[in-house]
Parts: sequence; C-alpha cells; structure tokens
Amino acid sequence: MNKTIFCTGVSFGVLAVVLGAFGAHGLENLLSSDAIATFKTGVTYQMYHALLLLILGSVKSIPEEEKKLVYYFIVSGIVFFSFSIYLLATNSLTGFDFRTIGFITPIGGLLLILGWLQLGYRAYRKF
Repeated sequence: MNKTIFCTGVSFGVLAVVLGAFGAHGLENLLSSDAIATFKTGVTYQMYHALLLLILGSVKSIPEEEKKLVYYFIVSGIVFFSFSIYLLATNSLTGFDFRTIGFITPIGGLLLILGWLQLGYRAYRKF
C-alpha cells in the first residue's frame, strides 16, 4: 500500500504541475482572471494533497491497513474538489453547464477534511 500511496502522490503532483502550467499559459487568453484564479485554487489544493500522499506513503509508524482510509478520503477529495473546480473554472469553454454539478466541490472539501482528521487521529494514537 505504501508504494501505491506514494505513486498516487507522484501522479497527482505531476498532474498538478501540468495543469498549473496549462492554466497559466494555455488558458490565460481564454478565461477571465477570476476563472484563472479559481483554476489555480484547484491546482494548489491538488498539489498540497499530492505532497500529503507522498508523506503518508513514507510514514512507517502508521500501519498500512490504517493508511487506507486516509488514502481513500484524500484521493476522493482531490478528484471531487480539484477536478470539479477545473470544470467549473473552464465552464465558459464548453457546451455543458458544469454549475449543475457544483455541489460536488464541497463534498470533495469535506472528504479532504476527513482525510486530514483520520491522519491526525491515526498518528496521535501512535505517538
């Protein structure tokens, strides 16, 4: 599981760099500054949580079985939160109105919070 967690963190980190560059350079003439800022928020949260996954995959004091729940919360949170933000920020470029699925973003935020709380609880029990 540690290898899976670590590799997932690397993958999300690489994707955050690619999407950040795309947002800064590829979308700058297509979206408003507010939409670019929104897109950047998604990238920032994705990168923070990619780094968290790298750390989680490297920590030896928390058993692998206990890391699974943290991992699932964080990965689901990244997908729901960051990816919905990407869609909402680029809404003006598509024919589909992504605002209809905007309720997914706070669910993703909640999943990220639950992941952090689970990590804190698991770590606290070990120290």
